[in-house]
Amino acid sequence: MAKFEASSGRRVTLRSNNEVPLLMGIVNATPDSFYAGSRHGSIELGMEFFDKGATWVDVGGESTRPGSDPVPIEEEMRRVIPVVEALAQHGLVSVDTRHHKVAEAAINAGAAMVNDVTGLTDPKMMQLVINSGVAVCIMHMQGKPKTMQEQPKYQDVVEEVTSFLHAQAQILLRSGHPIEKICLDPGIGFGKTLTHNIQLLQSSTALKGDESFPILWGVSRKSMIGEICQKTNPDERLAGTLGVAGHAIKHGIDILRVHDVDAHADFFSVHSRLSQSVETR
Repeated sequence: MAKFEASSGRRVTLRSNNEVPLLMGIVNATPDSFYAGSRHGSIELGMEFFDKGATWVDVGGESTRPGSDPVPIEEEMRRVIPVVEALAQHGLVSVDTRHHKVAEAAINAGAAMVNDVTGLTDPKMMQLVINSGVAVCIMHMQGKPKTMQEQPKYQDVVEEVTSFLHAQAQILLRSGHPIEKICLDPGIGFGKTLTHNIQLLQSSTALKGDESFPILWGVSRKSMIGEICQKTNPDERLAGTLGVAGHAIKHGIDILRVHDVDAHADFFSVHSRLSQSVETR
């Protein structure tokens, strides 16, 4: 297929230059994502996210929740490409896919970033990113979505996740891919226990590394919040998710991938205002 004209030369922003992270709104063009409120796949939802302050909208057509089954590539493309094409006319769009054929079609439709839960372990996906020059989010996942939560094990989760992410990023850097177009995601909930997730969220300095890679967190309404807050229903996990946003500010996280852009934008607005110095009389 090749081409890539639709996204060539597009200026992307992966690094927050403010005291709060950038927001990436989630549009799931799927019938089975873990949070029912994100199962829209709608252009209208993505436009709403842009209007409410999202820098990015992430469009996915295959659920990778624990226990999920793969989706045929043709069906994933049918779900994703029209949404990407429409939203790319209005802002920065990321395609959430582990399949290089879907990623290639999305780039040609205007996607400015590939968000790969398999962390570019497919050589064809790695080469596509290099050839196209698009931005990329490299995520860590232990195992496959169907079985990844059955028995996740690590000797040192922070060291192992960090080593994998940095090794994949170095392949890109050696190819000439600019660091400004690479962000790293520790993959919260993807083959990790609650303890693993907490350790990773407390280790942003290690994840950034000497190169100070931009870091993306995707924790919105996930089961770790349910475990901490004793909320089995994802509908009840917004307050806990905003707690993660507060932690992200303290640790210099660059992007938060979230279901609730409006609530996060309000949270950041209040935080920023209260952080400003006020003249006293």
